[in-house]
Amino acid sequence: MKLHKNDNFSRRNFLKTSVLASGGMLIGFNFLTACKPEAKMPVDIASLNFNDFNAFIKISDEGYVTIFSPNPEIGQGVKTSMPMIIAEELDVEWKNVTVAQGILDTKNYTRQVAGGSQSIRQGWNALRQTGATAKQMLVNAAAKKWNVDATTLKASKGIITNEKGEKLGYGAVVKEAALLEVPEKVQLKETKDFTIIGQDAINVDIDKIITGEPLFGLDYKTEGMLYASVLRPPAFGQKLDSFDDAKAKAVNGVSDVLKFGDKIAVLANSTWAAMKGKKALSATWKTDSKAESTEKHDKILNKILDRKDFDVRREDGNIKKAFSTADKVIERTYNSPFLPHNCMEPMNFYADVTADKIHLVGPIQTPQWTANRVAKLLERKVDEIHLEMTRMGGGFGRRLYGDFALEAAEISNLAKKPIKVVFSREDDMTAGTYRPAIKYRIKASLKDGKVTGYHLKEAAVNGNMYGLIPNFFPAGCIPNYKVETGNYKSNITTGAWRAPYTNFLAFAEQSFFDELATELNVDAIQLRLDLLQNVKNTDDKRIEYSGQRMEDTIKLVREKSNWGKNAEGTYQGFAAYYSHNTHVAEVAEIELKDGIPVIKKVTVAVDCGVVVNPTGAKNQVEGGVIDGIGHAMYADFSFKDGKPEYKNFDKYRLIRMGETPKVEVHFVQNNLSPTGLGEPGLPPAGGAVANAINAALGKRLYNQPFVNEIKKSSILG
Repeated sequence: MKLHKNDNFSRRNFLKTSVLASGGMLIGFNFLTACKPEAKMPVDIASLNFNDFNAFIKISDEGYVTIFSPNPEIGQGVKTSMPMIIAEELDVEWKNVTVAQGILDTKNYTRQVAGGSQSIRQGWNALRQTGATAKQMLVNAAAKKWNVDATTLKASKGIITNEKGEKLGYGAVVKEAALLEVPEKVQLKETKDFTIIGQDAINVDIDKIITGEPLFGLDYKTEGMLYASVLRPPAFGQKLDSFDDAKAKAVNGVSDVLKFGDKIAVLANSTWAAMKGKKALSATWKTDSKAESTEKHDKILNKILDRKDFDVRREDGNIKKAFSTADKVIERTYNSPFLPHNCMEPMNFYADVTADKIHLVGPIQTPQWTANRVAKLLERKVDEIHLEMTRMGGGFGRRLYGDFALEAAEISNLAKKPIKVVFSREDDMTAGTYRPAIKYRIKASLKDGKVTGYHLKEAAVNGNMYGLIPNFFPAGCIPNYKVETGNYKSNITTGAWRAPYTNFLAFAEQSFFDELATELNVDAIQLRLDLLQNVKNTDDKRIEYSGQRMEDTIKLVREKSNWGKNAEGTYQGFAAYYSHNTHVAEVAEIELKDGIPVIKKVTVAVDCGVVVNPTGAKNQVEGGVIDGIGHAMYADFSFKDGKPEYKNFDKYRLIRMGETPKVEVHFVQNNLSPTGLGEPGLPPAGGAVANAINAALGKRLYNQPFVNEIKKSSILG
């Protein structure tokens, strides 16, 4: 195939096409941010520059299309929505598309990550180019066969038609198309012409999910595979001293017990035998570092908030002057606990380490990083690793870290057998990694009926808010503005938890603004709208959100929720927040039953640009809202002497089905590129509910979970 250069694009990026032995055509597109000349396809290569994403298209002689989805599917729906984008521009019928999960392929794919709600946003333009380029190649092949100008042809639903009315299916020209030059420029559809994007599509895995076909990591098994249950230190700050495995080895089904690091793996022919064998282990532990407790963390974080040496993340104007000249200064402190992720599918991973290769299979949000870490751990070349991704039964950030995959690889390497590590629920809740405990202290100055100063301090365990957050609302809205952070380093492992930092910060800030509205005697929504006027025409390049888009989102939720027109006995609370490039506004409605607040409904407005799959989008927003409410209302987690005090759902409180409100979702209609949806619906939920509870009970909430605060008033959640 002739290499076709495009002077308008960088040579660093490329597109590949190849003819498969099956007679079909595989069209792949690699959108890289760095040159990768080593990337090879089975046969000929053609080059064309696009953006930062990969997708592969396989077309059979019969015209059926298989689209490989390279990103991990964590329940956010990308395995459905990303192929929809390609299929739209390819102009095929969605019913004729089969979606397959891609493997880890660092040569032909980039950003194979499920995190940050970025998959659709990062892939939007590239995926459209992928489909449109493939379509043009097929049209060009038909034009050559008919000996006509390609511009005289039309393609729709996998059929190419000429001016005479003659038709050719994609499958009839797929072989010829694979031999043509890659077009330099292709025409993308106008949004008004979309027939797949914007239409409801059923989850491509739904049949397997509801019928129980193998799909998730826990389903995966191979001949001769052993299950591994791992005994880890019972407290943070401890390490293994000695152990006796005699009773464990006596358990029926247990085949071996292996020590690796400060952990002990029990290998067996079933998860039951492996977990039973683990319980039979006798181990002693010794102190490695200080044993920490929640009570002490609380005092430490308060001391951090009281000190003067902070890391300044953003500072506008003169905050000291604003406070010294204010008519009134308001200051509040908000508290949140550590939280586990509690995915319904416990952590698990398969590894088969042999002299020739390392075969890894399982649910992982970061396949490339995990493969690199396994290679380093075993002192092997990363090219020897073959990693397959399964669907995940939840992730929420926990499956970013891949510690369970490293355990599987290390155990398999020691045992010289294929191994499947499976966590119990207790393992999941006690082994880390947790959402960090955080405190926020917010201080505002009021002058002449306006908010003139805003000072946010964050005290967190193990790290602070990522760099973009200080530029979220209300940055740019208040002339004197400062964000500072301080942290305490703990031996308790912490990490990303759905909508990192903003999952709690949004509650704190939106509750605080509700108090400011009350103090200023203005409508809570109007206060936000007034503040947003200050940022709508800003030239401050640091600002991450759009004042206009946030205003439009707020106005939509105000309309749809009938804000301020609630029926007697119904109490409303408002919150709005920008995160993961998406603007969200929510109104929660609460009723009192025998003095107990009951959340009945949450109305949500979302500006996420073009909505690819409305069904999937609504599911994401609804799930985020319910998740946000449940954890804000009920979720608590604590440590004593380094040990987690909750190990299972008998004590750890999740929201129950009967407590979930109706969630009504509305999308702002525009033609802007899509943004994230997996996380943005969660952050405002806690604030909206807290503000509604205050409207109902006259009680401000400053600590999560809310149920602990409400109980102090003899009212149950």
